[in-house]
Parts: sequence; C-alpha cells; structure tokens
Amino acid sequence: MKRGAYLINTARAKIADRDAVDRALRSGQLAGYAGDVWYPQPAPADHPWRTMPHHGMTPHISGSSLSAQARYAAGTREILESWLAGRPIRDEYLIVDGGALAGTGAHSYSVNK
Repeated sequence: MKRGAYLINTARAKIADRDAVDRALRSGQLAGYAGDVWYPQPAPADHPWRTMPHHGMTPHISGSSLSAQARYAAGTREILESWLAGRPIRDEYLIVDGGALAGTGAHSYSVNK
C-alpha cells in the first residue's frame, strides 16, 4: 500500500495479517487502521493491536443500524421462544453448546489458523 494510507477493515479481522498491520503502523507505512472485529476473539491480553499506534477499534458493533437492531431483537425472541419450548436453537444463533464452541460461526472464535 502507498505510504501514509489508512486501512479500514469492514470485513473479518482474520483477513488482515495481524503482525503486518502492527509493523506497518509502527513504521509509519500505514497512517492508521480501523476495524470492528479482533482475531482471535476475544483478543488475548498480549494481542499487538492493543498497543499499536494510530488505530480505532470498535467492539464488534459496525453493523448496528436500526434494521440490524430489529433483526437482533427478532433473533433474541426466537432464541428465547425456542429455549422455553424445549426446541433446538438454530445453528446461526449458537456460540456455545454443551460447553463447546458451536454453530455456524464456531470457526470464527477458534485460535487455530
């Protein structure tokens, strides 16, 4: 990238080379980095993005529009209704099941690359 560019990651953190982003910011190659998602998530205490300069990280809320909030509310209602009725919760909504990572997004929370 051109020296002094800003990198704005609106996708998954895993698509960016974590250490390369850190080095580029520290060297001045990149002027700034903005992202919404860490990899792995939650990020460990020693994650380099916690201390790299010129960055802005939001806590996984970039898709939080009014229509997204309506979808979140509908999904929460469906989860509660399923749980109260003893029905399985859809994989799209699962993060943990029986103490293990689960659902369609389970790979997003793994520390294995």
